[in-house]
Order: sequence, then C-alpha cells, then structure tokens
Amino acid sequence: MKRISILFALLAVCVLSQAQPHRSEAAVKALMEDNTRAANNHNSYEFFPISDTPAPKGYKPFYISHYGRHGSRSSWGGSSYEYVIDVLSKAKECGMLTPGGDSLLVAARKVLASYNGMDGRLTPRGAREHAAIAKRMYKRYPAVFKGAKRIRAVSSTVPRCIVSMNAFTNSLVSINPKLDISLDTGERIMEYISPDDKNARDLTKVAYEAAKAAIADIPDDTLGVLKTLFKDPQAARSIAPSPRALTDAVFYTADIAEDFDIEENLFRFLPFDAIYKRWAKKNISLYTGQCNSVEGGAARCLIAKPSVDDIVAKADEAIAGGPYAADLRFGHDYPLLGLVSYLGIEGVGEKIPAEEICDRWLGFWNIPMASNLQIIFYRNKRGDVLVKFLYQEQERLLRGLEPVTGPYYRWEDVKANIEGYKR
Repeated sequence: MKRISILFALLAVCVLSQAQPHRSEAAVKALMEDNTRAANNHNSYEFFPISDTPAPKGYKPFYISHYGRHGSRSSWGGSSYEYVIDVLSKAKECGMLTPGGDSLLVAARKVLASYNGMDGRLTPRGAREHAAIAKRMYKRYPAVFKGAKRIRAVSSTVPRCIVSMNAFTNSLVSINPKLDISLDTGERIMEYISPDDKNARDLTKVAYEAAKAAIADIPDDTLGVLKTLFKDPQAARSIAPSPRALTDAVFYTADIAEDFDIEENLFRFLPFDAIYKRWAKKNISLYTGQCNSVEGGAARCLIAKPSVDDIVAKADEAIAGGPYAADLRFGHDYPLLGLVSYLGIEGVGEKIPAEEICDRWLGFWNIPMASNLQIIFYRNKRGDVLVKFLYQEQERLLRGLEPVTGPYYRWEDVKANIEGYKR
C-alpha cells in the first residue's frame, strides 16, 4: 500500500507540474528584478550602457535619421486613482487600513494631483528623458553636429510630442549654440509621423482575444490585495466588494506613478501573479495590435510605409549633399512599432504568434516612454554609404539581411530589403 501511495503521490506531482500555467522566464526574471516594468508601454525609459562596434576603416558618421516616441506622460482619466482613494479613505475612517494601505492612500493622492485632469500630458520626467537622449546622441556622434549644422525636426500635432521635440532640440543647442534647428508640425506632417490606421479597430479586437486566450490559465490572486491593505480582509468587502476591481485600480495607479516622478513602488501592494497576469495581457495586446504579429502583422505594417518613404527620401537627399545633418521626428508608440516592424529591426520587429509573444517580446523594453529609433549614416572618401540601426540606443541587426560587418549595412542593400522584405 505504501508503494501505491508513493506512486499516486508522484503521479499527482507530475500532473500538477504539467498543469502549471506557462510564464515567460525572461519576463518573470525582469519583473522580479524591477516590478515597475509591469507598466509596459507606460514604463519610464530605461537607459542601458552603450557599446559601439567600430565602423569599418575610413567610414565616418555624417547624418542621422531618427524617430522618437514622446516621453513619459499622464494617462487617460483619473477613475482608477479616484476609486483607490475612495475605498482607502473609507477604510481609514473605520480604522481598517494597514500601514501599507495608509502608504498607498498617500501615494494615490499624489498620482491624482499630478494627473490634475490633464490626459496624455508630457510630464517633467518625459522632457528629461528626451533631453538626456539628445545629449547622448550628440556626444556619441559629435562629427554629425559639429559647427553650424542644420537640423530638421518635425512633430505630431499632439502637445506631448511637440514638448518632447522642444526638450530634445533645446538639449542639442545647449551643447552647441551654433546649431540651426527648424521645428515644424501640422496635418501634412501627421500623414507620415502619425498616419491614421484604418485597421486599428479590427486588430485591437484580434489582440484582445489573443491576449485573453493566452493568459486564461494564469491564476489571479485578487484576494492578496485585501490582505495587504486591510486589517480585516473579510470586513473590507463591505467597502471593496470586488477584489478584482480594486486590484485593477491599484495596478493602473501603480503603472503611471513613476511617470510623475513618484518614486515609491506602488506595485509592491499587489501579489506577483496579479502583476504578471495584467502585464502579460497588455504585452500580448500591444504586440498583436501594433506589431508584426502572425495574426495581423501584414495589415499593421502598412501604416509605416509613409514614415519609411520619408526616411528614405530625406536620407537620399542628405547623401546627395543636402543641407541637413539630421532629421528628427517625434510621434507615438504605434507608428514607431509599425516602423520597426516594417524595417524588420531584430528583437522588436520579429514576426511572432500569440502564444510566443511573452517569451520573445517584452513591451517594457521594446516600447517604453521615449522609445527611439536612430539610423546612423557613415561615408568614406569614395562616397560609399553604410548605415547602422540603433533601437533604444542599442545596436540592432535587420532580420534576414546580411550586414557588411558587425551591425553595418550598405544603404543600397537596406533600400532593396525594404522593397522586398517578407513581413
């Protein structure tokens, strides 16, 4: 009997281990390291140390083509913050709050005050992100910006993008006052900076269904938040009858706090499973709805063609001796994701099915606030032109195209690849 019991126990362990929901090891590791990354595309820009592969002998940088997402911003609507404040205020009056609940109440009030009823507004942190990226770009490629160079900067008509452009260009001028920088925005510019995506509604529905199916078996510890915030979790149900609704509201309060420079980690009030499940759902939705997904990528990539055409035309102008040393563009996450998908930027522009997204594509690094694509152009004395691609300031390869060496490609090869790339 003892042997049979042991056998059944082993079988039970095997069955349970097989039944465990799949979690991305890479995502779990990154979120355990810093759970504020669960904010995904609301994650503040993370800068990682730069390592440059030397250009082939004789090649010098002479032109930069850039597209940057606006920096950290406020979100839309204050209902989540208001709900958290309302629930915790009532609990405080009844003497039901734990020290953690009291701390969250103070922080949620700071979030609501910082939001101040202004949707999608660039925060001071967002302006600093762009100023810092510009400074690093200048110091990394001083030859491009040396002397009285002309720079062309254009922006989406949305204020957060215009203010991002201002912060970026002001940072360049603070280093070199001789720079001649033109700034522009308008409806014609919107046609390639932030084109209307007619497929967005249908793809959003596909993305939502894909995300829902992919995370269906991941547990959601919504009761954990009650234990963290209230002295008597059972009695707290009279104030917060839906633990799930409260968990959602705490998550959405936490995921924007850092963008307001509220450094207290509000995700610490949530159980890890609750954090992971909400991150995974958003991550899958982001990729499926905006990138080169198996489910909808072909249609989604088309939005980037006006941006690609603009990049190619202006680069060819610079190569032919045009007046601009750099073209700077400031827009939004979905055009940038479409752009890197269209170009086939390795790591972020991959073609992935829904069930593999969280293992291979992490939104908190692929599309945080102030995400940026930089294309650096090099030329030798014979006039041969090479380019390399930086995403989040890191060297990236192009999927399916052989470089000359390291991350360096012939510009003519890149243009041919753009035309023939199998998306």
